[in-house]
Amino acid sequence: MTFSSPFLLLTLLAIPLAVAAYLIMERRRARYAVRYTNVDVLALVSGGRPWRHWLTAGIFLLTIAVLCAAVARPRMNTMVPSDKATIVLVLDVSGSMQAIDVKPTRLVAAQNAMQTFLKKVPKRVRVGLVLFAGEAQVATPPTTDHALVSQAIDDAGAFHGFGGTAIGDAIATAVQLGKRTVGTQVRTLASYSAAPKETPSSTLVSILFLSDGHQTQGLLTPLQGAAKAKAAGFPVYTVALGTTGATRLRGFPGGGSNGFFNPNGNQGQFGGFGRRALSPDPKTLHAIADMTGGEFYHAKSAGAVESAYAKLGSSLGRSPGKVEVTDRFLAGGAVLLVLALGLSAIWSPRLP
Repeated sequence: MTFSSPFLLLTLLAIPLAVAAYLIMERRRARYAVRYTNVDVLALVSGGRPWRHWLTAGIFLLTIAVLCAAVARPRMNTMVPSDKATIVLVLDVSGSMQAIDVKPTRLVAAQNAMQTFLKKVPKRVRVGLVLFAGEAQVATPPTTDHALVSQAIDDAGAFHGFGGTAIGDAIATAVQLGKRTVGTQVRTLASYSAAPKETPSSTLVSILFLSDGHQTQGLLTPLQGAAKAKAAGFPVYTVALGTTGATRLRGFPGGGSNGFFNPNGNQGQFGGFGRRALSPDPKTLHAIADMTGGEFYHAKSAGAVESAYAKLGSSLGRSPGKVEVTDRFLAGGAVLLVLALGLSAIWSPRLP
């Protein structure tokens, strides 16, 4: 803890002055007690519990100390919202997100979790949204208008980015979006393979990535996309959503769609859904988080994915800083003062 006006801590000298004044008053009370001749009445009003007086006096002195500290404007080290923070949400909207192993579907559970995230994240933090399937597309650029992002999340089911899952390209698109937001030079996706090494960004940009499957499409592999995020200094927090491939899609009891389901468990030529296509890839997403300095979550239920996003919403978009807590000290001092006055009124001696 630090103080904005530390020299005002000299007001704490009021405490020894108050102690001296209290001792002087006690000596005067003792002098008057000796001169009082009616000993029986004196015994009734003086009471037999001197610790009460010391307790009341101690609380009063603590009140003075707290109020003197408040005058010096105390500040605490904590995580504070950053005006420079940018968070890019990346959501898989491929056909496998219609699987019902996560109720009601993987996509709906992910959408609900992202809405929880928007409620938790500080209002001043810019949030963007990238949707992807076989290709990635920016749904909303980073903005402090979280209502706009919320609407885009609700409409994510209408996005059709061809068949498949392009994890690497989606991460690269999020990196481009983050760079554009903070003013860093960006290149086209095709030029990433020959791009020189970049210096890490000094701004607070994070990518929150959710997918429920393995990579099946795209120019970049997942780890190539992660390498671009690492070079830019953007941590990628990954969420693998789903249980196993032993599930089915909503509206397709057989598990596939459009007649392209392969009973042998392999993905068909036209993007059908086999067992592998419906299972998440936690190993790859864990590697992406480790490479970029993010965190990995494996959510097997709607509650688990919402819990992950709630936790991230309460932590991302913040940086170490100091916050003034003068109001807390003033409130504490007021409570202590009321307590001291109340105890004094209750325990003060009364004439019979």
